[in-house]
Amino acid sequence: MASSQHRGCSGFLCFQLCFIVSQFFLCNNTVLAYPSVVFACDVIKNPEVRNYRFCDKTLDVESRVNDLLSRMTLQEKILNLVNDAKGSSRLGIPEYNWWSEALHGVSSIGIGTNFSSPIFRATSFPQVICTAASFNTSLFYAIGKVVSTEARAMYNVGESGLTFWSPNINIFRDPRWGRGQETPGEDPLLTSRYAVSYVRGLQERDDGDKYRLKIGACCKHYTAYDIDNWKGIDRFHFNALVTRQDMDDTYQPPFKSCVIDANVSSVMCSYNQVNGKPTCADADLLTGVIRNQWNLNGYISSDCDSLHVMFDKQKYTRTPEETAAIALKAGVDLNCGDHLRKYTLAAIQQGLAAEADVNRAVKNTFSMLMRLGFFDGDPRQQIYGNLGPNDVCTPANEELAREAARQGFVLLKNSRGSLPLSPTATKSIAVIGPNANVTETMIGNYAGIPCRYTTPLQGITSVVPRTYFSPGCDDVACVTAQVDDAKRISAIADATVLVVGADQTIEREYLDRVDLFLPGQQSFLVQEVTRASKGPVILVIMSGGGMDVQFAKNDSKVTSILWIGYPGEAGGAALADIIFGFFNPSGRLPMSWYPQSYVNNVDMRNMNMRPDPATGYPGRTYRFYQGPTVYTFGDGLSYSGFSHYLVRAQKLVSIPLGKQHFCRRSSCKSIDASEETCKNVNTKVHLRVKNAGRMSGSHTVFLFSTPPYVHNSPRKHLLGFEKVFLTPTEHGIVRFNIDVCKHLSVVDESGNRKIALGMHVLHVGSLKHYLMVRI
Repeated sequence: MASSQHRGCSGFLCFQLCFIVSQFFLCNNTVLAYPSVVFACDVIKNPEVRNYRFCDKTLDVESRVNDLLSRMTLQEKILNLVNDAKGSSRLGIPEYNWWSEALHGVSSIGIGTNFSSPIFRATSFPQVICTAASFNTSLFYAIGKVVSTEARAMYNVGESGLTFWSPNINIFRDPRWGRGQETPGEDPLLTSRYAVSYVRGLQERDDGDKYRLKIGACCKHYTAYDIDNWKGIDRFHFNALVTRQDMDDTYQPPFKSCVIDANVSSVMCSYNQVNGKPTCADADLLTGVIRNQWNLNGYISSDCDSLHVMFDKQKYTRTPEETAAIALKAGVDLNCGDHLRKYTLAAIQQGLAAEADVNRAVKNTFSMLMRLGFFDGDPRQQIYGNLGPNDVCTPANEELAREAARQGFVLLKNSRGSLPLSPTATKSIAVIGPNANVTETMIGNYAGIPCRYTTPLQGITSVVPRTYFSPGCDDVACVTAQVDDAKRISAIADATVLVVGADQTIEREYLDRVDLFLPGQQSFLVQEVTRASKGPVILVIMSGGGMDVQFAKNDSKVTSILWIGYPGEAGGAALADIIFGFFNPSGRLPMSWYPQSYVNNVDMRNMNMRPDPATGYPGRTYRFYQGPTVYTFGDGLSYSGFSHYLVRAQKLVSIPLGKQHFCRRSSCKSIDASEETCKNVNTKVHLRVKNAGRMSGSHTVFLFSTPPYVHNSPRKHLLGFEKVFLTPTEHGIVRFNIDVCKHLSVVDESGNRKIALGMHVLHVGSLKHYLMVRI
C-alpha cells in the first residue's frame, strides 16, 4: 500500500521529511505541493484571470460558460472537441484529458489516469457482473462513493482527471459476449437500478449540492452494443438490426434511467450501427432521445476512434470532413480520438457544419468541467481538496471490496452436508485448478493496480494451514491437464476445492467466446479429480459469462458449485469466508447459463429478444427464452432456508378511463400507458419473509410478473427486488409499491408502452398471486 504519512516525526522535522520524500506527498493529509494538478483560473500563475467572468464561481454556469466562449477563437474551440483537450494557455485554461475509467475501481485504462508516486494503487472491487449478483443497490452506491473518493484523491495529486467513462450498462444479451463481465447482467431493471445507484455514488457530493459533481460518470455504450469480435464479425462493422419493440423494451431502459434518474453527466455512443446508422451519427438517437426526450444535463462522447471507424471501416461517409460534420450535427460533443480536431475546421469551411455546432459542443463540455470545480481555481481550497494518498486503499475500502465479493458469490449447488466446511474439523484441504492461485485474473478487465491480492489458495490456507496445491493446468486454456498430482492430493485431503473457469484470454473486450464449455482440458481435470477425491468436492467457477457445467451439476460427487465472477482483489479471502461458513451466501445469478446446444443453434448477430417459432429461434434471456438452461437468472442458494408469506395484495385494479374512451365501446386487450387517466394508479404487495435456518443471512426477494400475452409480452419480467437481512427464525416485512401503468406495462410492436388488460400473475419464489387489471 502506498502511504505518504510519516507518523514518527513532529514539527519542522516532519515538514522537512515530507518535503524531501516528495513534493507531491501529504503530511497529515494536508497538501504541501502538487505542481502537476490540473485546473483552470489559477490566480497565482495568471493574475489576469481575476477579471474573467468565467472564473467567477459566484456566477451561474450558464453565464460563466457564455463568457468563456465569447473569449475563445474558433481554432481554440476545435482543439477542445477531443479527449486530450488543449485548453487555452492564453486564457489560463490548461490541457485536460477527459479519458479516465472507473468501472469497478479507478482503472489504469485511459490516458487521463496514471498510477505513480505518490499513489501507486487503488481499491479493486469485484468485476461488475459479480457485484450485480448481490442485488444490493446500497452496495452499488457505497462502491461508487469509495471509487469517487479515491478518484478525487488521485486528481489532487495530478494522477487522474475528474471525468470517468463508467459504467457499462449494455444488456448482457448473449453469454458469448466478451464484455458481458463489465455489465450488471441481462435484466433491464437490474441494469437500470445498478446504473442509477453506482452513478449517484460516483457523482453525488457530500454537501448535498445537486448541481455540482464529485466526479463525472458516463453511461456507455449507447446503444444495442454487445458484439466485440465473434467469428470474424467485429464491433466496428456490425450493424445491429433491432426492432422498435426490443429497443424500447430491453436496450434503452438502462440508459433512460441513467440520464433521467441518475442525472449522469455523460453518455457515450458506441462503435456499431443500429438499423443502418452508426450510433454516433444518429441525430434521432443522440439529440432526439438523449438530449431532447431525456433532457441530458451533460455531454455526449464518442467511443474511442469511433468517428474514424465510421469513415474508414464502415464507409458511412465519403470524406472525413463529412464524418466530423455528421457527428457534430447528430449531437456528439466530445470525440475520444483526434477526428474532430483534424477535420472540423475544414468541415465548416466546406459548409458541412457551422461554428454554432462547435459552440454547442464546447459549451456542454466546459459546463461539465465547471460543475466539477475545474474552473474554481486551486482544488485544494475546494470541498475535496484535503483528499490524498491516505484516502486510497484504506482498511475500510479494502473491507468493502471483500464484502462486495462475499455478497456477489452465487452458490448454485450444495448437497446436504457439503458446505459450509467446518474450519476446525477440516484438517486438510486440496486446492486445485488453473485459477486457484491467480492474481490479475481476479480483477477482470478495466481494472487498476489493486491495493493487494488475496488469491483463493491464500484465503483457504489462512483458515486451514494444511493445504495441498496443484494447478492441474498450466493455464485456463490448457491443452493437457496434469491430473496425476491433482488426483493424489485430492485422494488424501478431507475436502477438495477446484477453482476453474476463464480469464481475459478467453473473454474480454474485442474477444467473444465461441463456445460455453470450460476452456481447454478443465472439464477432464474436474472429472478426474472428482473420481479420486476422498471428501466433498467444491467446484468454484471464476468467469464473467456462464458455462455449460451440466456434467458437474449432474455429478453427485461434485457436492457444491460456486460462481464467483471475477471477484476483485479480496476474492480469495471472500471465498474462504463462504466455504467455511463465516458468511452466508446470498448472491443470485444476474444472467442465464445455457447449454452448449444454445450457441450451436443461435447466431450471435441475431438481436431479437423474442422467440420466432417459424425459424426455431428460442429468444434471449429469461424474459423470452424458450429452451433448456443449466441455471437461470435469479438462481442461487443460501445456507439458510427463507420462506415467503403474502401479507397484503389487491386482487383487482381498475384503470379509470373516461366514458367516451373507445375501449368502453369495444373490446381492448391493452390501453396506452400514457393515458392521462393512467396516472397515479398504484397497488401494493407486502410480504413477510422468514429465515427458517440456523444461520443469519441476507435474502433477495424478487417480485416477478407474468403479464397477459399481448404484444409478444415477456414470459415473465422483474418488477422489483429487495434485499433483507434476517437472523435465525426472524421475520421481516418487504414492501413493493407498484405503479400499475409503469411496472405492469409492456412495450408494443411500435415501441409504445401499453397496459395489458386481464390477469397478471405475480411471483415471489414459489408464491403466486393473481391480479386482474381492467378498465
